[in-house]
Amino acid sequence: MRAKCLLCDRVDSLNDEDPQTKKLRNRPIHTYTCKDCYERIAKRTEERLATGNYHIPHHKNNP
Repeated sequence: MRAKCLLCDRVDSLNDEDPQTKKLRNRPIHTYTCKDCYERIAKRTEERLATGNYHIPHHKNNP
């Protein structure tokens, strides 16, 4: 299966048996990010966590 990265528009060939590929195929709402973009996002998130100013988006508390 071929998938296009949401951020950089790079087209990658994915293994058909990979769990991520199955999720993309069966649930079209899921988006694909290439390895480079995924690592860049993870690195920046870790940097924000380290500053202490990281804000978790609003979520409802279930009573």
